[in-house]
Amino acid sequence: MSDADERSLEVPEGLAGERVDAGLARMFGISRSKAAELVQGGRVQLDGAGAAKSDRLLPGARLDVSFPVESDPLEVVAEQVEGVGIIHDDDDLVVVDKPVGVAVHPSMGWTGPTLVGHLRGAGYRIATSGAPERQGIVQRLDVGTSGVMVVAKSERAYALLKQAFRDREVDKTYHALVQGHPDPLSGTVDAPIGRSGSADWRFAVRDDGKHAVTHYQTLEAHRYASLLEINLETGRTHQIRVHMAALRHPCVGDLTYGADPMLARRVGLERQWLHAVRLGFTHPGSGEHVEYESHPPADLAHALEVVRDGG
Repeated sequence: MSDADERSLEVPEGLAGERVDAGLARMFGISRSKAAELVQGGRVQLDGAGAAKSDRLLPGARLDVSFPVESDPLEVVAEQVEGVGIIHDDDDLVVVDKPVGVAVHPSMGWTGPTLVGHLRGAGYRIATSGAPERQGIVQRLDVGTSGVMVVAKSERAYALLKQAFRDREVDKTYHALVQGHPDPLSGTVDAPIGRSGSADWRFAVRDDGKHAVTHYQTLEAHRYASLLEINLETGRTHQIRVHMAALRHPCVGDLTYGADPMLARRVGLERQWLHAVRLGFTHPGSGEHVEYESHPPADLAHALEVVRDGG
């Protein structure tokens, strides 16, 4: 087995001028310190030459990254993670408030903390259904997206929740701060999503992609950004980010999908302004409709206040 997971990608326009370590952190959803470790360890090349942390990225430049892989890259490390909140806990499920920078479960190339690892480290009994590294997981949030999500504890809950997500019977509500003002102020984006041809970590609207539907409504309109409430009918990877970018209103701070880096710096963001605020579904134990909420964390709240104040 190789001791490295090799990734090669092209620098998008939105990351032009960013430091190498900052750009790596944004593109791969890893921490700035982990990105710096990769650069210092000689695992990053920029257009074929060894990169330094302070080197600046140019659009179209080629980044080659060699992620270290352990003997079992998908092994769950049971350790508690600072910042993970427990919103609700019963015999069937646990509802968590996932912070940014935490993956839901282990995956190739990811060496940071995981939600599955946190729950195991905290002593939670999780359903054994599913692949070993993602047992009990019935939904996912991106590493760079925070908010409410549910994990199954009983096998029955896993089966019922998994089917509910598959049948689109779960109400998934997000808040997103996007650049500009969508026209119309409320609407639906029905556009298929697939992997971008230029990078396997990036997605795009493609005719050959998977069916994806996003409903949005403007909650607040400010001088250079709007706060939207978004309901997902489907659950594709990066769906909100891709659909908002397709409307030419990317999430503030989302440099991967064309956001303005100057605006991101002005509001103090190092990730996309996107938060899962509400999750509603039929409880697998009681059969009653339940709903759980999460408030945006400090970095998003601060950015929104800057926008409200006019920047």
